[in-house]
Amino acid sequence: MSSRRLQLVWSIKKEPEAVIKVAFASTDRSRVNQHFGAAEGFAVYEITPENATLVGVAEFGEEAMDGNEDKLGAKVDFLEGCAAVYVMAIGASAIKKLLAKGIQPIRVDEVDAIDDLLLEISKAMTEGGVAWIDRALAAQAKAKSEDRFASMEEEGWEG
Repeated sequence: MSSRRLQLVWSIKKEPEAVIKVAFASTDRSRVNQHFGAAEGFAVYEITPENATLVGVAEFGEEAMDGNEDKLGAKVDFLEGCAAVYVMAIGASAIKKLLAKGIQPIRVDEVDAIDDLLLEISKAMTEGGVAWIDRALAAQAKAKSEDRFASMEEEGWEG
């Protein structure tokens, strides 16, 4: 299977308090219009309560929908670090693989525009009440707290 990947790296002076990465299965990068297993492309965004930034794009060769479980590995690997992936449809084995990596699959209609979904996610990051977003933010806060204590330990303590 051939695939192409684009990762964008930005110089950030101040890291935002809350950032989650979300992927969208899309051929046109404007709407969710792909089945996960046969997805020809993903657009990955970093989302904060204030904005969303495209940080990665993957393109995969066209795949048959059934009988080729190998097609899932490269897609799941590309989504490493994402909190969720929006798709039109998804099979049970893909759901299992994504959940094992901590990635929440979310089914939506083809009419759902990525820009609208990004706004909904940003709003939910501020207001709460969306379970997968709340879990992702809590895990991020816990990881930051653990990192802070680890760096304090490395600095040593002289009192």
